[in-house]
Amino acid sequence: MSNEVLWLLFAITNFLLMMGMYKLFGKTGIFVWVGIATIIANIQVIKSIELFTMSATLGNIMYGTIFLGTDALNEIYGKKQAKRAVLMGFYVLIATLIVMQMMLLFTPGPDDFGQEPLSIIFGFWVRLIIGSLVAFLVSQLLDVTLFQWIKSKLPGNKWLWVRNNGSTILSQAVDTMIFVPIAFLGTMPFESVIEIAISTYLIKLMVALLDTPFLYAMKKIKPLELFKDLG
Repeated sequence: MSNEVLWLLFAITNFLLMMGMYKLFGKTGIFVWVGIATIIANIQVIKSIELFTMSATLGNIMYGTIFLGTDALNEIYGKKQAKRAVLMGFYVLIATLIVMQMMLLFTPGPDDFGQEPLSIIFGFWVRLIIGSLVAFLVSQLLDVTLFQWIKSKLPGNKWLWVRNNGSTILSQAVDTMIFVPIAFLGTMPFESVIEIAISTYLIKLMVALLDTPFLYAMKKIKPLELFKDLG
């Protein structure tokens, strides 16, 4: 199976899984998904692949689901809930960075086999997270603000695709311009960094276009709100 076909299946799977969280748990499910996605996306981005004849990194699809999640919250529950999800995701990144860096400080036992691969992943992760923290907060808050601004100008369900794509396309451009230089500049040739920046944004554009039908579908979902009344 080619990377391109697998990528499309991967994108659809990610969107369906996020919709499943919303169906089962309502807006709480989206909050949880945003936290999960911020961690997974920043681990996946370490892996480089060839996609559509370009050098690219993984993580863009999972990261794109965060924008779908905040746009869904913005559309269905309002700007305040969308901002709440952004701030929760930001905190999750900081907490994960602190915990995983402290984990690496422990002296491994004689039979340990995890220290080296974990050091490779989470040692480099410091730089990724610094870039991601800045890019995430700026781009996500921009996305939330742009979405509401477009909605004020173009209300109504028929313009949902404009709100979704307009806010995401612009905020993802800002995200890419902040994240890629911080994460990769100096670790690889400059030409490769430029290629990753271009491919990253193009892939994010494709993800943004792909997620539009799923946002329309989420508006029609009646969440089950499982475990809402427990405790």
